[in-house]
Amino acid sequence: MTAPARLNPAATQFIAADVGGTHTRVGLVRPGNGAESAVAVLAHRKYVCADYPSLAAILAEFIAGNGVGIDRLVIACAGVVLDDQVINSNLPWRISLSELRRELGLREVLFINDFQANANAAQCMAPGDSTLLTPGVSESAPGPTLVIGPGTGLGAAVRIPHGRGTVILPTEAGHTAFAPGNAREVDMLRLAQQRGQTHVPTEYFVSGPGLVNLYSALCTLNGVEPSLRAPAAITEAARRGEALAREAVLTFCALLGSVIGDLATIAGAKSVFIAGGILPQLKDFLPDSEFHARMLDKGAMRPVMERVPVRLIENERLGVIGAASWYLEHGQYESGDNGSDAGANAPNASGRQQQTQ
Repeated sequence: MTAPARLNPAATQFIAADVGGTHTRVGLVRPGNGAESAVAVLAHRKYVCADYPSLAAILAEFIAGNGVGIDRLVIACAGVVLDDQVINSNLPWRISLSELRRELGLREVLFINDFQANANAAQCMAPGDSTLLTPGVSESAPGPTLVIGPGTGLGAAVRIPHGRGTVILPTEAGHTAFAPGNAREVDMLRLAQQRGQTHVPTEYFVSGPGLVNLYSALCTLNGVEPSLRAPAAITEAARRGEALAREAVLTFCALLGSVIGDLATIAGAKSVFIAGGILPQLKDFLPDSEFHARMLDKGAMRPVMERVPVRLIENERLGVIGAASWYLEHGQYESGDNGSDAGANAPNASGRQQQTQ
């Protein structure tokens, strides 16, 4: 096998996929040029994961329609890779990177954490691409940026300025222990524990499925049988003024604010981006909720939190753009034997190991 040579990404197109527990978004991409952004999306499609038996089936369909002849793929997905397997409790099917490469006839398959991708994309976004959620607090000091999003799970990453570039630290923040902030939330935690949850993760309540868990817990605490089973149904009921649905949505917003405050405090974040997920459907509830109050309620750190702007990014292509941006920024490797184990475990710019088979 010949020594690895640096791939010139400017001469190639490739596939970037944003893989979630509910939807997978796939794009055919190339580097931008001239007045374009850093990444040009040539084709894009959104798939319902439950409609397909595997990720390979989704990608095969996309390649057949848009990417014939393309032999490189980068996947953004929650979780980590361990011994070739993506460790993620929210996916409907198992993912093996080597099997994907073999089944699809690809030269190279790479993996990055989904919020590592979102953090890469967020730095490409202009202020006009986001909605300010902290009125009167729009300017941020130089420093780390927290990127977070409640979707099928709760993802987060921290973007840290470093020299002329950035270091992006992916996290598994959704698996940290849920921290109640009032007596009602303490009762919700106890109820989850009584139902067998020895470890109650933050995303048990702060995620799309978490909103359903919230509503169910509040119904139980009020001696009412839950009648709503989906986040969208709970949101619509809240808009109609149904009391427990509205309490669930407002509690969700408050909890998200609390989690953002905790993570921003830990990371020393000077700004926050919320990357899509369920929040675009709930943003009209934020002004009536304790979202910002709970974010600020960090004791001695309150004056610091008061200066942290929070913005919501609503862009369905965010994960695809971020995965592609990461690929182009850090440069992957092409080996001389058609990519067998191409670039395996080569360190990326953040010092982590990129995953490729």
